[in-house]
Amino acid sequence: MIELYLSPECPFCRKVERATAELGLIEGTDFSVIDASPGSVGRMTVKNLGGRSMVPFLVDGDSRMYESDDIIAYLKERTGT
Repeated sequence: MIELYLSPECPFCRKVERATAELGLIEGTDFSVIDASPGSVGRMTVKNLGGRSMVPFLVDGDSRMYESDDIIAYLKERTGT
């Protein structure tokens, strides 16, 4: 399942969340959201997996990426839209 590491105060994270809704993706079925607020365990996981303490961050198997536009493009490709 796709993991999205997001922080509520991040405008780029909200952009990714809006895209998941527009694509008809369902949290808990198509993807999971991990809280990556500053100082959280999720944020430490982002840094450990990707090398930078930056959100949004996507993990899907061996695929890992930052940048909201790249994440949205990846989600569109995965859903065929």
